[in-house]
Amino acid sequence: MKTTPLMVLACSLTLTSLGAAAEITIGVSLGTTGPGASLGIPYKNAYQLVPKTLGGEPVKYIVLDDESKPDNAAKNARKFVSEDKVDALMGSNGVPSAAAMTQVAAESLTPLISLTPMPPLSPERHHWTFVIPQPTGLMMSAVAQHIKAKGYKTIGYIGFSDTWGDLVHNAITGLAPAHGFSVVTNERYGRADTSVAGQVLKIVGERPDAVVVGGSGSPAATPQIAFAERGYKGQIYHNPGTVNLPFIQTAKKAAEGAIAPTGPLIVAEDLPDDSPTKAVSLDFVKRYEAMFGAGTRNAFAGYTYDGVLMLDAAAGVALKKAKPGTPEFRAALRDALENVKNLVGTHGVYDVTPANHNGQDERSRVLVHVREGQWRLLK
Repeated sequence: MKTTPLMVLACSLTLTSLGAAAEITIGVSLGTTGPGASLGIPYKNAYQLVPKTLGGEPVKYIVLDDESKPDNAAKNARKFVSEDKVDALMGSNGVPSAAAMTQVAAESLTPLISLTPMPPLSPERHHWTFVIPQPTGLMMSAVAQHIKAKGYKTIGYIGFSDTWGDLVHNAITGLAPAHGFSVVTNERYGRADTSVAGQVLKIVGERPDAVVVGGSGSPAATPQIAFAERGYKGQIYHNPGTVNLPFIQTAKKAAEGAIAPTGPLIVAEDLPDDSPTKAVSLDFVKRYEAMFGAGTRNAFAGYTYDGVLMLDAAAGVALKKAKPGTPEFRAALRDALENVKNLVGTHGVYDVTPANHNGQDERSRVLVHVREGQWRLLK
């Protein structure tokens, strides 16, 4: 298994200057190579912008590349808990990889900050897993509302042949009856596939009013391009996993008009002044683009940032009960994460409960479309 060199981010204060300070260690597995790299790299970039302390104590992030492979994500997670004795896990940027990490989290009694949406989890995995991105159903309900408003009745579907493709398909089909449309196809493709001509031909043959794509990152451009090549004129909808610059760079002119739900940080400047996340989103976007270039903003880096904000809020509570590096601290951190309230992040306001380990509502989503080569707020 190939790994990138460890990326260690720690505060510059020494243990001597802090007296009895104890370092908190977080293990992060991300697919910074492989088909998920266009998402994994922004997730990793954000660690250069996060606070250098958690709960007032110094923090060390150990980041490994899982090559966008679920088996590697699980291996990384096991290394973190057995060798590095981490206090929490974070990752990954693909749903199958993040799902694989939930088993390690449950077995090792280590809290996991999932950086992707999750399918339904067993009680044991749910107990230790906290999800930062908006639930797929919440995000896709914005698409369903737009479909209803436009009067579309038949919807084609094409998505990844994995857990993410399933999540998006299940969400849109579950929303269909209440919004007056039906999903007439369920075509799938692999993340690394370079052609979906056959699948697109089948969908076009059904003449759907619109199409929903359950891909992410630059691989989501593969069907977008294929529909343009077939001359399909219907509306093409995506999902939050598509909203980044590599999708537009890959699809080029074919990307124009694509619609997707995303977190508000993508269009921070366009948000109303009373939006609860506007100030946090604007600050993060400004700092991210100052470091990585104009137009590089993306939802995925924001998920990393929000995940760290949640850990910071919980660590302050957990440190009153136990010291980092102990089972007692991991348990206290889990309990504190489950009670984070009114935490304003780049994507939304987090109010976590034992039943809801995400805690976001409709304030955490907007619809955007590609206009003149940029993701812009759909008004």
